[in-house]
Amino acid sequence: MANQDRPQIYLITPPELDLDTYPDQLAAVLDSTDIACLRIALATSDEDRILRAADAIRHTAHARDVAVVIERHVLLVERLGLDGVHLTDGARSIRKVRKDLPDAIIGAHCGTTRHEGMSAGENGADYVCFGPIGDTPLGDGSRAEFDLFEWWSEVIEVPVVAEGALTAELVAKFGPVTDFFAIGEEIWSKDDPAAALKTLLAPLG
Repeated sequence: MANQDRPQIYLITPPELDLDTYPDQLAAVLDSTDIACLRIALATSDEDRILRAADAIRHTAHARDVAVVIERHVLLVERLGLDGVHLTDGARSIRKVRKDLPDAIIGAHCGTTRHEGMSAGENGADYVCFGPIGDTPLGDGSRAEFDLFEWWSEVIEVPVVAEGALTAELVAKFGPVTDFFAIGEEIWSKDDPAAALKTLLAPLG
């Protein structure tokens, strides 16, 4: 999988969204580009808002055969009929979640740390995310460097996801060494997210 010609696209929802307009926006993006997976990554901790948003997003994505995972909320996966969960604490809780959700997709965000990624893979993660790969004023300024992805793609079989502050230049550079690009804020902040996604992915041909 790591040596496929073209990375697959993994979409991340915006942290805040308007349920009156977002499902149509999402549908337009899913219809314009082949998307492998969608992560529900909402900032709110309001259960009702998460449930309503996840329901609408799942309906839109599953109608197009796109898998849906939710960030952090392990207990909502089965309740909402989702395909899995995206964990944000590296390798720490994967073993327990794997026991609770034996058939679910389990992904792990491992920051910029090779060791954390390897531990996540050994503990049963279906994919490992590293990032940010671009410059961002958020966090501590550390980046997941090209050589991490290059090494991973040559040595490790667990699929790897590149995310965070993506640009077309970074897509061109990291394309040969990643299985997935995770894309979210890069497009949702634009007037036409579907067009913005196509522009961002143009280097992949």
